[in-house]
Amino acid sequence: MIKPLTSAVLAIASVAALAAQPRATVPGPEPIALTNASVVNVRTGAVLRNATVVLRGGRIESVGTGSAPTGVRAMDLRGRYAVPGLIDAHVHIGGIAQMRPALESGVTTVRSAGVSHYVDVGLRELVRRGFIAGPDMIAAGYHVRPSIAGEILLDFPDLGDLMSSGGVLGADSLRRAIRANLSRGVDWIKTLATERAGTPDTDPRKQVYSQEELRIIVVEAGAKDIPVMAHAHGAEGADAAVRAGVRSIEHGTYLTDETLRLMAKQGTYFDPTADIVGDLVEPGGEYDNAALKRRGEMMRPILMSAIGRAAKLGVKIVAGSDTGYGPNSIARVSREAVVLVEAGLTPLQALQAATITNAEMLRLDKRIGVLENGFEADVLVVDGNPLDNIRTLLDPLLVISNGRLALDRLTFGK
Repeated sequence: MIKPLTSAVLAIASVAALAAQPRATVPGPEPIALTNASVVNVRTGAVLRNATVVLRGGRIESVGTGSAPTGVRAMDLRGRYAVPGLIDAHVHIGGIAQMRPALESGVTTVRSAGVSHYVDVGLRELVRRGFIAGPDMIAAGYHVRPSIAGEILLDFPDLGDLMSSGGVLGADSLRRAIRANLSRGVDWIKTLATERAGTPDTDPRKQVYSQEELRIIVVEAGAKDIPVMAHAHGAEGADAAVRAGVRSIEHGTYLTDETLRLMAKQGTYFDPTADIVGDLVEPGGEYDNAALKRRGEMMRPILMSAIGRAAKLGVKIVAGSDTGYGPNSIARVSREAVVLVEAGLTPLQALQAATITNAEMLRLDKRIGVLENGFEADVLVVDGNPLDNIRTLLDPLLVISNGRLALDRLTFGK
């Protein structure tokens, strides 16, 4: 008996069919001029008052103090603050419906940290072609881990022996799993250096890949100029990942000062995802489990200490939510920025973590992360100065992604 296709398989089939079709054209965004804006320079912390920001063709045409040009839609910000669209360095968005909540939270670019059936690759292409609203998606495909998701067998039946032989272990298996991801056009490789924190039957301190195995992953991905992010809570696994040459450490709860100093020296980025650890403790949200609540209560102060020490040692810190932006999701990058300030960063450093520093990590700092001429037209408008009160990022009033108006809470009743 032939079983009906799952919704995930149908979605992938739809994306594949779309890719095979001639590329349709979508009308470009209308030109917009944001007037009477207070534009925050995230490089320096300076604020340009009474500014006009002109957006045309999906790019920032100009940032200055002149009047709005003719023939564009003028939007009066009345002194409100404009910052670059936020970047979320760690998401698990599994469908089109989750893109809207991310966008409405002020996020205009996300980096996927693992999803089945290459949904992130499909979402990336749909956004690029203008068929769905952003955020722009940086794709990673499947986690490369010993117990890789079984769904990969539906995409690559030839990998079936990896499951029957005990998982993705050893040089040959690692290379095959990475090459499968690379063949689908991913932008990053995600691997696990330690076990997870968000499942009660695993210990996040336990190392799962050796430094030598992690180095194989880095070298194999690097041959195609693809960077690697490593999920790593435990001290030993995180240190091994840093020494293997990964570009970013995700979570990093038990990072030692020795490893942090090495990260600062090598330029390894630290993505703490601290807000989601708070979700382990809070009722509701994506986690609601007694064992995980106890774990979160234990881990949170340890992670907060690691963040503070990392900042003092000069480690580059970025902001990620580790959420899927589903209906029960609490975590947001704006909340992560608040937590980073609580951990010892200045508001400017926290804002940079969610914008320019994230762009640097993604190697997109020539395209996104600042409000400057020629950069992508990704803008978030909030009521107050986030450099005075970082919490103002929690309440987006206007979101523009790739020059397209995604959220407007300025014009109620007009």
